[in-house]
Amino acid sequence: MKLLKDIDVAGKKTLVRVDFNLTLEDGKILDDFRIRATLPTIKYLIENKAKVILMSHLGRPEGEKKEEFSLKPVAQKLSEIIGKEVKFAQDCIGEEAQNAAASLNEGEILFLENLRFHKEEEENDDEFAKKLASLGEIYINDAFGVSHRAHASVKAVTKILPSVAGLLLQKELEVLGKVKDNPDHPFVAVIGGSKISTKMELIESFMGKADSIILGGALANTVLLAKGIAVGKSMVEEDILPRVKEMDITNNAVHLPVDAILCVDKEGKGAYEIGPITRTPDNQMILDIGPDTEKLFAKILDGAKMIVWNGPMGLFEKEHFAHGTKAIAEAIIKARAFSVVGGGETVAFLEELGMIDKFDFVSTGGGAMMEFLSGKSLPGVEALK
Repeated sequence: MKLLKDIDVAGKKTLVRVDFNLTLEDGKILDDFRIRATLPTIKYLIENKAKVILMSHLGRPEGEKKEEFSLKPVAQKLSEIIGKEVKFAQDCIGEEAQNAAASLNEGEILFLENLRFHKEEEENDDEFAKKLASLGEIYINDAFGVSHRAHASVKAVTKILPSVAGLLLQKELEVLGKVKDNPDHPFVAVIGGSKISTKMELIESFMGKADSIILGGALANTVLLAKGIAVGKSMVEEDILPRVKEMDITNNAVHLPVDAILCVDKEGKGAYEIGPITRTPDNQMILDIGPDTEKLFAKILDGAKMIVWNGPMGLFEKEHFAHGTKAIAEAIIKARAFSVVGGGETVAFLEELGMIDKFDFVSTGGGAMMEFLSGKSLPGVEALK
């Protein structure tokens, strides 16, 4: 796979796929982590006199131009962060984009409008890819977060332009590659979140590889139920129970909650209490790990040399049920292991707590990170080989 530093970009129009799929509220950006993660590539291109053309998607506009999915606020935010003008094209293809790209000077930046305003993007359409490719001379994939998608700006475009991996994509593959193929031991995987169905392959891939696998969040409820432990009204995925039962969930490496924060409703309006995991009343639901579980998990994490974490321990959006996730974050930081964290919810929560910089590596990929660590090949990465 060719890397950005293998090629000469001076004076070249570089078409860069970034993942600036950020959370916006009333046109304001709530989290600029993904912009900051891509800065090394953008700054490298500017310093090396490239003409920089950035393209991204935002949300799911389903092939239609919708103002609430415009990337204009993102372009403005990038301009603020980088302290430099960022030109903006009202579309990612067509005459305006062509003219704007053609008139770029060395070291200037052009940001294209949302790729997903065209349905052809998600269809990996060759004609659409040709229109995108006509804007540049070199293609750079710096969007690890979408590299598991076979989309036009990720896959088809690589058939047309000389293509390389950007600095962020390179770093993601190096760090996650070590986690996947050659982790330092003791190696602990912490897997949380709501659905075990989306993380089964990830958990299975860590069996026999990780010294300890910590399961929390609603996905642990399904595992508890598979072990014959009643979970009351807690969220479970009954349709996947047979497959969970086939997993080696009695494996000594797998650690489940021993107590929980219980409540009659997930809004936290009713009284909530701490109870042992084996005695969840029929009318209550598990909404966070309890204090004994926090201590148990912290002890496991304390001896680790490498930790990978994906997914919260509870319904962290509600203050009453956020303590478990915060406790895990604190335990990982205290452990002094090489720490890798990923997943949109987890990263956003850590940003909110001001803890993000205390982790050694923060992945920009949620689904891409899970697929890569599960051993699946990523279309966007394969296309660069």
